[in-house]
Amino acid sequence: MKNIKILSLLLLAIIGFNACDQDDDLVFTAQEPTDGIVFSNSFLDEYVLTVAASNNLGERFTWKDANFGVPTNVTYELENSIIGDFTDVTTVGTTDGNELAVTIGKMLEFATAAGLDNDPNTDLPNTGTLYFRVKGFIGTEGLPTYSPVQELTVVLPEIVEGGGAFEIASWGVVGSGYNSWGAFADGKFYTTAVPGVIVSYVNLVDGEIKFRENNQWGGDLGDANGDGVLDADPDNNIAVTAGDYKITINTNDNSYTIEPFSWGIVGSGYNDWGGAGPDAKLYYDHTTDTFKANVKLLTGEIKFRMNNSWGGDLGDANGDGVLDADADNNIATTEGHYVVTVNLNDNSYSIVEGTVWGAVGSGYNDWGGAGPDAALTEIQPGVWYAENVTLVDGELKFRPNNTWSGDYGDANGDNILDQDADNNIAVTAGNYVISIDFNDPAGPAYYLGSR
Repeated sequence: MKNIKILSLLLLAIIGFNACDQDDDLVFTAQEPTDGIVFSNSFLDEYVLTVAASNNLGERFTWKDANFGVPTNVTYELENSIIGDFTDVTTVGTTDGNELAVTIGKMLEFATAAGLDNDPNTDLPNTGTLYFRVKGFIGTEGLPTYSPVQELTVVLPEIVEGGGAFEIASWGVVGSGYNSWGAFADGKFYTTAVPGVIVSYVNLVDGEIKFRENNQWGGDLGDANGDGVLDADPDNNIAVTAGDYKITINTNDNSYTIEPFSWGIVGSGYNDWGGAGPDAKLYYDHTTDTFKANVKLLTGEIKFRMNNSWGGDLGDANGDGVLDADADNNIATTEGHYVVTVNLNDNSYSIVEGTVWGAVGSGYNDWGGAGPDAALTEIQPGVWYAENVTLVDGELKFRPNNTWSGDYGDANGDNILDQDADNNIAVTAGNYVISIDFNDPAGPAYYLGSR
């Protein structure tokens, strides 16, 4: 009888050596792996790190197994280096599988050790690079092999103190013209530089609206007389038609205005100068008092215009980062995923590479086969948002930059996103408001608000 059982017990102790003389003993000799360790997941262009999102997943590193030529388990360690050459190596985690997850909190620790912070009053940078690699070995660190070093760009959003930042007001927009009378969160108002004056930038559908505080009934206001002054009469709903609007309320005298308002991106670099669909909407970010779009651009040219219409459109004739109305002012673009920011206070703007989270699935774009994902914009650090998204009956999930890497669904139906295998989200046809909050301590929270 072959001495396989005994040899199996001895193998781990004598691997790499010819320790048996009998012809019927099996001998395995470990060797340098012919196939090294290679990461199999895709990585984001940048990772936004906030304390509020510390418990959320930062990145899930996956890799292909190394082949040492012997039938024994391989141990893997995910390693981090602050300076990049791994003379300061730190072991992040150990496994005999082929994946390890790193939380945003752990990445924040490494970023802090690397000299990054989010305080605008210090000279320390808020953007930098973290270095990771995987080490594989058998036995007690025998014959170690390493993956290539993976560099991750991380951003710690600076704390905004004044300088144009405003707050979310207690008032909101409610009604059949926005959220089916409270089926999901009311449309937000924001404070302004004028005391008592608040503003909301909101997409409405045909219906009626009114205004209430803290998403609660009682003391809600409408306009029974159509005189531009809010009142508490019972029959005071305000009729609205579909479109993007700026709603301003002066709480000092209850006067209000509702006017069409939407700035967007138009051009061969996005929508064939308007011939291939509406402009990419810029959403308001109250933390910086700017308008933003996380968007996939094409190689071409773009400019900015109001209400999807020509007249008063802006470009950059001088290439100085300031928008102007010159005739020859198109802005050249290269295909990629970008964060586009416009400050209407001084007409400054920026276009930088970044992450675009989007909705993908049979409920929107045939899992990517019928066009790009429905893009969400980061309207404040960690909070992503999109309005007026048309879905069909089917399933949905969320992914970054139109690629299958770190995609999220909801396996438990608890409105908390996860990365389980069977986590597609069932959706029915309709017009939706979509939001993801990566700051939620329970995990990325989301809602799909049907209107």
